[in-house]
Amino acid sequence: MNTSSIHLILLALLLAIVGLFCTLVGAAAGLLARIDGATYATALLRGAVAFAGSASLSLALLTFVLAVL
Repeated sequence: MNTSSIHLILLALLLAIVGLFCTLVGAAAGLLARIDGATYATALLRGAVAFAGSASLSLALLTFVLAVL
């Protein structure tokens, strides 16, 4: 295989892992907020904020790692 196609496959795999990780973080934050007694809307909002924060941080880290490689 060509090295550019290997890099593309690696990037797609890393983006899938980041997406799964961020989804789990958002779901856990929403669940913990709901268990704490928040309404459904507030729990959904907290989960969305946690998802967005972890996605921003993960993609920034991924960009840094790919720039170094």
